[in-house]
Amino acid sequence: MSIVENRKASHDYFIEERLEAGLALEGWEVKAIRAGRAQLKEAYVVLRGEEVFLIGAHVSPLLSASTHVKPDPVRTRKLLLHAEEIRRLIGKVERAGYALVPLDLHYAKGRIKLAVGLAKGKKQFDKREAEKERDWKKEQNQLLKQRAR
Repeated sequence: MSIVENRKASHDYFIEERLEAGLALEGWEVKAIRAGRAQLKEAYVVLRGEEVFLIGAHVSPLLSASTHVKPDPVRTRKLLLHAEEIRRLIGKVERAGYALVPLDLHYAKGRIKLAVGLAKGKKQFDKREAEKERDWKKEQNQLLKQRAR
């Protein structure tokens, strides 16, 4: 079940591979995400050494959250992946010119996971072409519905 999606990811990138990563979260963040108060709009994923981090994801704290904790809505969160997955990602990102893009937050077996996409950037003409194709499919469906009547 998806909590939050990054809709701009499929518009700006060709997603070639999807990975599921765990997140190192604090208690107030889990409560806020379960309440649907998260955004991935400006978020991105970076590799630092042998670790992977989610930067720019906004999690609005709940008013009823703990009183002794000073929540930081856009703090850097560590992603939890297997070492071999991280090494493979480092190779693709550094050598092949790929980018890591957060795709969505979702539940898996009661835990909050982040879908990360290994992606290549789209050029402007690719975006226009995809938009034309989407419009044409929409028009085809409308024509088929009219003929069925």
